[in-house]
Amino acid sequence: MDEKRMDLKAWAAAAENYALPSWDALPSIPLYMDQVTMVTGQALALFEREEKQNLLTSSMVNNYVKNGVVEHPVHKKYMREHLAKLMMVSLLKQVLSIQDISVLLSGEEAAEQFYADFAAAQDSALHETAALLQTDCEQTDLRALALRLAAEANARRAVSERILMALSKEQKNTEKTKK
Repeated sequence: MDEKRMDLKAWAAAAENYALPSWDALPSIPLYMDQVTMVTGQALALFEREEKQNLLTSSMVNNYVKNGVVEHPVHKKYMREHLAKLMMVSLLKQVLSIQDISVLLSGEEAAEQFYADFAAAQDSALHETAALLQTDCEQTDLRALALRLAAEANARRAVSERILMALSKEQKNTEKTKK
């Protein structure tokens, strides 16, 4: 087996054993920005394209807060709710616009339950894809496998965007009715 296939199998093995931190595993004490980027960087390292290319930087956090995607920190300290939302945004921004992510995160569900639902969905999708990579990596043309996975991701993104567009319209109609 060549080196690239061995690297892919190693990543797939790590992905099969990966899970986003549970709500209770997130720090319960308030954190400063540098601690937030360190904690999220460690938790999301598997998803980085290259080493030392963090999915979340302090500039990104500031932009998410400024644009209302994430609530303002309290005295420059971020709580568990902030961390959960920042990890979700970091992963979702790979496939959705910030506007769509805002719609997705604007529900009335409790932060803990919404994060648990997200983590379960993300972990399940990751484990399923990693298992596919483990089995197909050896016998399938890698370019064809990448094409298939990209096409599947694109189709799922398109459906997700349609759903979020409908939810956004519903939200706007509800807001108009309240006024």
